[in-house]
Amino acid sequence: MLTFLVPQGAEHRAICQGLKHLKNPPQVIPIPIGVEPVTQFLRNWQRSQSFDAALQSGVLVMGLCGSLTVQLGIGDRVLYQSCQDASGTVWDCDPTLTAQIQQSLQATNSLVRAFTSDRILSSAHEKQQLGQVHQADVVDMEGSAILTILAEAGVPVAMLRVVSDDTDHDLPDLSAAISPEGRIRSLPLAIGMIRQPIAALRLIRGSLTGLRTLEAIAARLG
Repeated sequence: MLTFLVPQGAEHRAICQGLKHLKNPPQVIPIPIGVEPVTQFLRNWQRSQSFDAALQSGVLVMGLCGSLTVQLGIGDRVLYQSCQDASGTVWDCDPTLTAQIQQSLQATNSLVRAFTSDRILSSAHEKQQLGQVHQADVVDMEGSAILTILAEAGVPVAMLRVVSDDTDHDLPDLSAAISPEGRIRSLPLAIGMIRQPIAALRLIRGSLTGLRTLEAIAARLG
């Protein structure tokens, strides 16, 4: 049985909700947000018994992502073909496991090239430029770090995410809302939202759409 890795908080809750109908649900492990926090988390996880199970069956990473192309909009689900880090290194997801996930969903999913950022991208212009420079379709904050650690350890990894923000609109500046440990800080989050209410409302709507889609996907995968 696959092990699920999902960013902690709302994304983790959505996946667990989607799987709750199962008598024997897969293990869903909440991970911190950001490259450095998730790297440290995974290095510690490698010393646990649950990692041994993941080594045998594989890992499915699920969560939200941002679009870097006009071809992908809010609510679109994507399967990663590869993920690039800030140094330009490209990590490939496991093709066999990715094909299995595609078959399980019995639907067409966009196979995309992802880019992992070390910070939240709030500017639509910056996202558009990033997509063009790196030839990437979506952006997240954990993908390349997960592949760096787990692929090198021999763990098959597939990544399935849902787009929660597009390339046409700015997001609130929430750079202060993530702690060094990869957790959401409530007060800075609230302040960032209040300062840019229109962008905040758009972010909330996109996130809710993405979370509902994540929950539905998890229910089908289960």
